[in-house]
Amino acid sequence: MKTPKRMEPLVRDGLITEVIRPLKSGKEAEVYVVLSEGEIRCAKVYKEANKRGFHKQALYQEGRKVRNSRQARAMEKSTSYGRKQQEEAWQTAEVDALYRLAAVDVRVPRPYNFIEGVLLMELITDANGAAAPRLNDLELTPEQALEYHKILVTEVVKMLCTGIIHGDLSEYNILVDSHGPVIIDLPQAVDAAANNNAARMLERDVDNLAAYFGRFAPTLLTTQYGKEIWKLYESGSLHPDVELTGIFKSSTKKADVKSIMREINDVREEAMLRKERLNPTQPNPNKRPPD
Repeated sequence: MKTPKRMEPLVRDGLITEVIRPLKSGKEAEVYVVLSEGEIRCAKVYKEANKRGFHKQALYQEGRKVRNSRQARAMEKSTSYGRKQQEEAWQTAEVDALYRLAAVDVRVPRPYNFIEGVLLMELITDANGAAAPRLNDLELTPEQALEYHKILVTEVVKMLCTGIIHGDLSEYNILVDSHGPVIIDLPQAVDAAANNNAARMLERDVDNLAAYFGRFAPTLLTTQYGKEIWKLYESGSLHPDVELTGIFKSSTKKADVKSIMREINDVREEAMLRKERLNPTQPNPNKRPPD
């Protein structure tokens, strides 16, 4: 087939020998099956921002680091340079996440190279060597559903242990090869420690898994793995081999409102006293009278 324009530099540099066929077209990118360094791989060509259907990027990008303050200012002001840097950061987020996750044996496609908006990576295949199906395309037995759910919750835990949350996990971005589920599509990957929405996104990812697999194994519909995982993460107790129960008990302890208000008033009074020392001519309306 004709080489797409965005892949021409990789063909010229010898990183791609042949573009064999299109594999899929999604909201973020187009994926092709290619011959690269003697192997059948896939090339993910990211769409330009004005042609991409994925919205609410700011929600996912919160907390992501940039290389310098100039980039940060430009991205904040949305200058042409800033938009270019923001687009680059959006694309490289998936590349960085794939390298980090592959290094700790999370089941994701192995990345090989990333040049000018094109990501070369492993092609996930079935037992016959054909492109692996999406999870959504399979009909599962209750036993398979329970097995795949357990595998994926374990992968979510391993991801979180490296500080990464998928952010958009569902049956549509999970492939199934001869060894089981493989997680794909991570450009919206979330920094667990720096994003204020991290807990909600983790719970949504895990709830999506329970909802899908619960169609085949209804007992999963009442589990609360997301809340359990996040509580362990917040307490510093989460590790890749943690034993999960799917049960979460929220605290029933009532807040001591009077104690909290006393602390607030003490802090307010200390602030006023500091201000009074700096400006002795101004009276402190909150100052307590002498006993």
